Amino acid sequence: MGRAVANEFAKMRRLRVTPVVFVMVAGVLAVSCVEFTASGFVESMGDPAGKPWQRLLASMSFSVLMLSPILLAVLASRQVDIEHQGNGWLLSRTSGLAPGYLCRVKFVAAGAVVVAATVAQSGLVFAGGALVGITVVFPAGQWLGYTALLVVVNLVLFALHLLLSARVENQLLGMGVGVLGVFFAVISTGLPQWLSHFLPPWGYYELIKPVEYREDGSLVSLAPSYVSVLALGAAGGVLFLLVTRQFDRREV
Repeated sequence: MGRAVANEFAKMRRLRVTPVVFVMVAGVLAVSCVEFTASGFVESMGDPAGKPWQRLLASMSFSVLMLSPILLAVLASRQVDIEHQGNGWLLSRTSGLAPGYLCRVKFVAAGAVVVAATVAQSGLVFAGGALVGITVVFPAGQWLGYTALLVVVNLVLFALHLLLSARVENQLLGMGVGVLGVFFAVISTGLPQWLSHFLPPWGYYELIKPVEYREDGSLVSLAPSYVSVLALGAAGGVLFLLVTRQFDRREV
């Protein structure tokens, strides 16, 4: 496994993964930091009642659901398309790596990149808030809790796209699902939470949202659905293992 993972990291150097990850991180940072120009933000930076950190967190959660579905689809497609184009499935099989095992290796390698990018998004948005001069006490528990849940949702969504890209050679399908994912994530923001459970994994971006604006413009803290997200992660992990084991028995 260790050597196979190292090989996947070597492949990623040639697959233009870095620009995708950069856009994933920089895009969330840029959209989140638009909040700095919002009305009343500067005045709220030293006022606990203004909730500047929560405003920034709300902006980040919105930018994530707008960007992550399509960019994770692109990242998964980049990992797998090389195998379709270069007959890599057969070459890996002759080297002792079954297709399903290779998918699991790709998930470990690229999944580490997804985790790093997700943590980087959160850390850079926090750094941006600190740099502009927010002096209100930082809500570490709320921020870190959201980041941890976001890691789980992003990994499940990445695993879904990895399987889809491996199963279907035409990568346009995966890209189409990524675009639809943005749509599902956005419409879930207007649904009751119980309905968002029926749009996995895209609806779970709404379930992990730590703060929300009410109709009157007030910002309130929410209780993220930790149990639901952990259940999603467990179910996603089991399904990924089952499907990739089926891939192991597939002819290439």
